[in-house]
Amino acid sequence: MILPIVKYGTPVLRKKGARIETVNPTIKKLIADMLETMYSQKGVGLAAQQIGVPLQLTVIDVRGVTDRPSMMEIEGEEVDPAAHMPLVLINPQVTPLGEPVSGPEGCLSFPEIFADIMRSAYIEVTAMNQDGKPLKFRARGLLARAVQHEYDHLQGILFIDRMDKKTKEDLRPDFEALAAATKAAAEQ
Repeated sequence: MILPIVKYGTPVLRKKGARIETVNPTIKKLIADMLETMYSQKGVGLAAQQIGVPLQLTVIDVRGVTDRPSMMEIEGEEVDPAAHMPLVLINPQVTPLGEPVSGPEGCLSFPEIFADIMRSAYIEVTAMNQDGKPLKFRARGLLARAVQHEYDHLQGILFIDRMDKKTKEDLRPDFEALAAATKAAAEQ
């Protein structure tokens, strides 16, 4: 089922997600709905907060992006990231391993707003997968950026919090208009 994506100005986007202790049928249904929702919007990632549910759960799929490559390593071996998509991360932990690099980002909760954001070029991720099994990998490129973006959502951090001061000031009218539209829609 395609779920509505909450927009900037909705309080749940600032909530840290609760840990998921077991992967039960309700969580499995939520994962399936999140994937369907993400694909319907042509996104590469979606956090539970973005559909109004403050949990430590995100889905990612970078297969559709060819102009920004992704790299993935499992147990020290480089693997094809496409073979591991879609990626479901439950209770993820992200460790930056590389220097920060600037790169373009957008967000389904901020339609039509894009900016360059500094993020670690290389990360290590530990999480549970959709079957409740441990998952550990390293990532570079778009996959590393997407994981960090979605991990931030799970902590109640938005990509606007990572923007440099000038970019944030330049985009302030867009943020304010989006927040006002979100508030007006909630009041109806």
